[in-house]
Amino acid sequence: MTEFSELSHAFIVGCYYRELKKAFGERGVRAFAHMTILYGQQRGSRMAQRAIRDGKPLDFASYRAYGEWQSTEAAIRCMGGFSSRILSVAPDHEEHIDRCPWAWQFEEMGLQECGVVYCTHLDQAIARGFNPYITFDVLQSVNDHDCCIQVMRDAQFSDGQTFPKDPKNVKGFDYHCGHLYKTFSEISGSVFGEEGEGIAAHVLTEFSQKYGGEMAGVLKSHLETNFLII
Repeated sequence: MTEFSELSHAFIVGCYYRELKKAFGERGVRAFAHMTILYGQQRGSRMAQRAIRDGKPLDFASYRAYGEWQSTEAAIRCMGGFSSRILSVAPDHEEHIDRCPWAWQFEEMGLQECGVVYCTHLDQAIARGFNPYITFDVLQSVNDHDCCIQVMRDAQFSDGQTFPKDPKNVKGFDYHCGHLYKTFSEISGSVFGEEGEGIAAHVLTEFSQKYGGEMAGVLKSHLETNFLII
């Protein structure tokens, strides 16, 4: 079975964007942005639940430590993984991302415009779901510029500070792909009715054709997962 990774995750995102825009034009793009925001906020909420459970503050240090994913070897083998530069750590943490698996996959699909919409909204939404009183700005995207610029306002990190993750809090990309597929499928059907449900079915078929029936079955199985709680 092909491995779940950042690339399979981005493939689902790209398929939804393409099909929603093709079917509904700018209304489809607005729905896609809403799906992305909802998905991101749910991820951030799970991170906050774990931090609160462990008695940690909902600041940017905890935001980094309670992130739910790690880079995969599958993406590193395929396209080299991430490459980024940290320009400042305090008062604002500013990072420029030069290479990204999601952007690579969007380019492979000819969907850089999808990447701009998705990446502009996603990290901001995760941060709002984690704590609506912290500010995560995405000033530009590597999908249409030479790099992403991401700024955590008033993060107040120190030089050399690290944010180790507890492996128990990290989820595999089977989980993340399942969460993405469920959220986008439900909102697509909610907004667009039978046409939206048809788009969800079409995306699953495309995913199966690219990654195989076993991985597509994992996506379907996660329709029963409650992604709102830890």
